[in-house]
Amino acid sequence: MTKKFTHIDEESPSMVDVGDKNTTKRTAIAQALVQLPEEMKAYINDGEIKTLKGPVFQTAIIAGIQGAKRTSELIPLCHQLNLNKVDIQISVNDELEVKIISEARCSGKTGVEMEALTGASVAALTVYDMCKAFSHHIVIKETKLLKKTGGKSDYQS
Repeated sequence: MTKKFTHIDEESPSMVDVGDKNTTKRTAIAQALVQLPEEMKAYINDGEIKTLKGPVFQTAIIAGIQGAKRTSELIPLCHQLNLNKVDIQISVNDELEVKIISEARCSGKTGVEMEALTGASVAALTVYDMCKAFSHHIVIKETKLLKKTGGKSDYQS
């Protein structure tokens, strides 16, 4: 079987036709990692960074959920999905690495990988935005898909 790009129809971009696909339960889990600089350690209390703009991680959770819900508006060829659930979890370890886990679920004809990835990405960008006045040495290290279920095939990294 030869693999091919799904969003190119003969030589031009196109939205994939999912009309004939079966509706199935779809889930996706993505992760983003954000490295905070050592000098920010003093500002983390009880797993949160409190700023004049508000609590960083709680704000990032809300932003990530909003981002996942608006994925089709941000990525041109994504289908608009009726999401059943978006869950964003944020933790920070002793090395000041912020781990963002984003889970998206729906019952539909196409997967929710992009929604989970967008949720994780927007949450990571929100952490950066809320902390950049303190330091520009914050690094969004990686965003990746961890798991997807539903549709033709499942995936787990």
